[in-house]
Amino acid sequence: MTLRSRLDRVGADVKRKATSRSAWVLPKQSSSFAPPDTWTNKDNDVTPPERRTWTAFTILGFWFSDALNMQGWEAPSSIISVGLTWREAILCNCVGMMIVAIPMMFNGAIGANLHVPYPVAARSGFGFNFAKFAVVIRFVTAEFWHSIQTFSGSFALTNCISAIWPSYLNIPNHIPESMGVTTQQMVSHVLFWCIQFPILLIPPHKLRWFFIFKAVVVMASSIGVAAGMVKYASSSGDIWAQEPAVHGSQRAWLIMTCMMSSAGGWATMATNIPDFTRYMHDKKGQYWQGLFLPVISTFLAVMAIIATSAGKVIYGEYIWDPSVLAAMWTGPKGRTARFFVGFSWVVGQIGTNLSANVITAANDLTSLFPKYINIRRGAIIVTIIGGWIMQPWKIINSASSLLTFMAGLAIFLAPVAGVLVSDYWLVKRRKVDVPALYDPHGRYRYWHGLNWRALVAFMVSLGPNLPGLANSVSPSLGLKGGIVHLWDVNYLYGFYVAVFVYVSLNLVFPPRETFVPETISGDIWPETAYGGESDIIESVSADGSRDTVSDEKKPLDVETEKF
Repeated sequence: MTLRSRLDRVGADVKRKATSRSAWVLPKQSSSFAPPDTWTNKDNDVTPPERRTWTAFTILGFWFSDALNMQGWEAPSSIISVGLTWREAILCNCVGMMIVAIPMMFNGAIGANLHVPYPVAARSGFGFNFAKFAVVIRFVTAEFWHSIQTFSGSFALTNCISAIWPSYLNIPNHIPESMGVTTQQMVSHVLFWCIQFPILLIPPHKLRWFFIFKAVVVMASSIGVAAGMVKYASSSGDIWAQEPAVHGSQRAWLIMTCMMSSAGGWATMATNIPDFTRYMHDKKGQYWQGLFLPVISTFLAVMAIIATSAGKVIYGEYIWDPSVLAAMWTGPKGRTARFFVGFSWVVGQIGTNLSANVITAANDLTSLFPKYINIRRGAIIVTIIGGWIMQPWKIINSASSLLTFMAGLAIFLAPVAGVLVSDYWLVKRRKVDVPALYDPHGRYRYWHGLNWRALVAFMVSLGPNLPGLANSVSPSLGLKGGIVHLWDVNYLYGFYVAVFVYVSLNLVFPPRETFVPETISGDIWPETAYGGESDIIESVSADGSRDTVSDEKKPLDVETEKF
């Protein structure tokens, strides 16, 4: 096909999609378990065996990609700024990661065993329709993080460009001050967004190489910055001698608050981790993330504390923002270091956006609008909304506190994670009818698509945390006593109360129609569920063994993606 004919074809396709909504309709996938009157697409379907390429080593690379970012570097500053020391900063970071790693491992097993994405897995506990509510909550939080991570990446890119062309920092500003962004920052944002965009379109099962690349680059940069600052300062600084500015019970509650803040920062991933573990080839390999996340996150926090403390010896102040720290380096060697450090954080921000935000939110859109959106289209929509419509420069400039923001996310996501964990492990006992997850009138319909037990558990978990959130955002409310201290343990309360309430309601009012004696796997020819010729039922027991009754086994029909 000639270039001209290709351009003509693209032009005709654009014109057709611009004038007709039906032109955006995706082809009905033959691999779907959904009944004929229900639309879905292959990005929502059970992950086919050929795409289950992830191992424990991939999970290690994934968490290096996810946890190594500029926000993780700056996290200790938020803890130290409230009156605690570097010791509590490391403690809060590590313990917070361990707290959130528990639901992350249990929910990760859902994806690894059933090979379905989070929006589909949520239907088992929330009901076919109410699961969309859980999906929307997660979508909104992922969009916010994507917006923030993208704009933060533009500062790292500024370091790269200014290291080569110092005059780049002197671009005249032609944007009104009320916009909260300068012309130079906007240029960096446009460039970063354009660099990031094609990488976000890579299918998740092909991302192993990028995870490994980011892990090497960002780790080397973090160690290099910490070592270089200590060598240049001939000292590791005085931060190690700091004493806490608060004492007694106030200090104890502050430590709990900071732990919850650290956990809340990863509450999104603890909820939607099946979106990634669905690609696991080694089912048990996903449990390693319970170790990987705390270790990697603590490593980054330690490097940040060392570099920042040494930086005070040189510059006379603590500089927690890695892009601001790199901008201080001048001269030939300094500018070279600035370029490579800036490049590492560009890679870091893209990797975090890719693994934690864009794939997550794109999966949500494929679930909410399967007739029109696949994961590729979803990624495009997500990055346009996060990069431009949400105006991230205003979000960053208007945020009152990073701690408040992260903790606020946790109170909405903790009960969702609690329902997912308790439904799969304690109520269903790992026995799920996977094909029924795709049927709006199947065994997981409950009452009009809503499982009232999940709704009650969500509200009981969320409600008592709302006054604490309001008081945290607006201290002028002056709330005191137990309701405030409940907020100090918001994620622990939200998760475990949701588990307790949901399990209790299921014991008293068991939804017997949703119980199956063994897992009915998704690794079957899906047409059999709705009139196919072969009668295949493949069961997977809790220990992973299979019992297949079939005259023939057909491979899943995986079609090429349509834009």
